[in-house]
Amino acid sequence: MASSAPSPTSQRTVGILQGVSAYLMWGLLPLYFLTLPQISAFEFVGARVVFSLVLCAVLLAATSQLKDFFALFRDGATTGRLAIASVLIAANWVLYAVAVLTGHVLEASLGYFINPIVAMLLGVVILKERLTKLQWTALGFAGTAVLVLTVALGSIPWISLGLAFSFGFYGLVKNQVGQKGSALVTLSMETLLLSPFALAFILYLAARGESATLGSSAGGFWLLAASGVITAVPLLLFGGAARRLPLSTVGSLQFLAPLLQFLLGLLVFGEHMPPERWAGFILVWIAVALIMIDLFRAPRVVRGAEPKKLV
Repeated sequence: MASSAPSPTSQRTVGILQGVSAYLMWGLLPLYFLTLPQISAFEFVGARVVFSLVLCAVLLAATSQLKDFFALFRDGATTGRLAIASVLIAANWVLYAVAVLTGHVLEASLGYFINPIVAMLLGVVILKERLTKLQWTALGFAGTAVLVLTVALGSIPWISLGLAFSFGFYGLVKNQVGQKGSALVTLSMETLLLSPFALAFILYLAARGESATLGSSAGGFWLLAASGVITAVPLLLFGGAARRLPLSTVGSLQFLAPLLQFLLGLLVFGEHMPPERWAGFILVWIAVALIMIDLFRAPRVVRGAEPKKLV
């Protein structure tokens, strides 16, 4: 007997679990940076790309998806969109690495607090998604919080805005191409498209004797190699969530990562928190509470066809 298709409710539950897991991993990511050898943001991103591609290749073979991956080359429109996605995620990685490596974890946290607002607005404006009353209320609190936090910084937070918009548009692209391939297949294509540039940059630094990837100790090399796992796993989970949930819901879950980053910036990295920042973060936490209440109310029907394999 043919198995029945997964229900919208079960797909939504799986999507929420995937999204929560991805954002928890991203929230704890600054701790990983504390273990790294001295490295520039650009080389670190290059290492992330190369090692992620290696891991993706292994997973493609292990899950019998190499055929699906090579078939993607025949879909020029999807490959083009994934090329755009690869540029967006690379820009996001560079900005995040710059923020953490230069001691601006709280500014990175601000960027990822802004990101759900960007994701929700993209969902409404471009995908014509509808927000609930609670989501609109949360959006108001979050927007006010962003304004307060921006004023508290005393200047335009370019890193924060760059993180928010690069990942917001990345989520939009992933939402639009999700049905064209599994999360693993599309991520593999993104890393493949970036790898020639990443590898060329690392080899250039190595030729100059300045590469941390190829010039550090064995321990340092394997710590950087672990960036493949740390990069690919949450992105795979995020890709699965983006295919199963409305973009506005995926954006709502994003608040989990900056909450963790905020705690790490305050308690581990020892960054300064003036009263203005406290006020902004309190407003954000109110928004988070409203979104969580809305998220776990009666499930809504998810748009789109039945998704393919997760990995």
